[in-house]
Amino acid sequence: MSLLEIKEVSKIYTNHKALDHVSLKVPKGSIYGLLGPNGAGKTSLIRIINQITAPDTGSLYFNGEALSEKHIYKIGYLPEERGLYKKQPVWDQILYFAQLKGLSISEAKQKTLYWLKKFDILSWKQKKVEELSKGMQQKIQFIITVLHEPELLILDEPFSGFDPLNADLIKEEIKGMRARGTTILYSTHRMESVEEICDYICLINKSKKILDGSVKEIKTAGKQHHFELVFEGRLPEWISEPESLSEEEGKTKVVFKAENMDRSEIIKKLANEVNIWSFRELIPSIHQIFIEKVKEAQHA
Repeated sequence: MSLLEIKEVSKIYTNHKALDHVSLKVPKGSIYGLLGPNGAGKTSLIRIINQITAPDTGSLYFNGEALSEKHIYKIGYLPEERGLYKKQPVWDQILYFAQLKGLSISEAKQKTLYWLKKFDILSWKQKKVEELSKGMQQKIQFIITVLHEPELLILDEPFSGFDPLNADLIKEEIKGMRARGTTILYSTHRMESVEEICDYICLINKSKKILDGSVKEIKTAGKQHHFELVFEGRLPEWISEPESLSEEEGKTKVVFKAENMDRSEIIKKLANEVNIWSFRELIPSIHQIFIEKVKEAQHA
């Protein structure tokens, strides 16, 4: 079942069409990647989900109900452009935002203490935000976003500004929240972490959805029958036009295309001709699929 469903949503600003009849379903308890180049329409869609703006046409549903003000308390939103009060102490700031999301003061204090300890920054609780490093400010913003335990967590470029160590820390927290049932909408134009954390993706380009589905299904559908073989022996004659061929330490590595045979047939045929060291089908990455689909859309 979908936690969030978007049906035929369109949005126009003056003469610019930001969204053009976009529809998608975000399954409960999943990490759903909202992908696209800068200016594709991702932020416009996120603003509509957060009810900052309204769609010109179309409808949105949260857990089967028409999206309304009451759902704001069930959503956590981490914007790409962070919004902390630089002169306010960390502790006071987190408590303030927690109460805006409906937590009592005692709940807010308990949860704030938990997260500051978890991120090992309790000693900084009375520091003003402007005294913190950018990475530490990012941690505070993340805590504010998740403190009320939202059903839907919207992350817009959540790893921006983090060093690799802290990016991994946040990544593990996101995975942990998914494991506990949180549904996560992850917006990015960077593909590095998409395959690692996303269950589903939707690709938006120039205001239109051009691809969506599970990561596994999309990668499988993108296969082009390319294979990599490392072997000892003579190159089989039926591999007549290899895409690449190299030799190292007595072994040969070849990349070739075989459209009319499946994996098992190829292995069976090779086993009778060469000594196989390794064999694998080359599956395109989400990054490669992203680039290909965007280029196709540009020339459509």
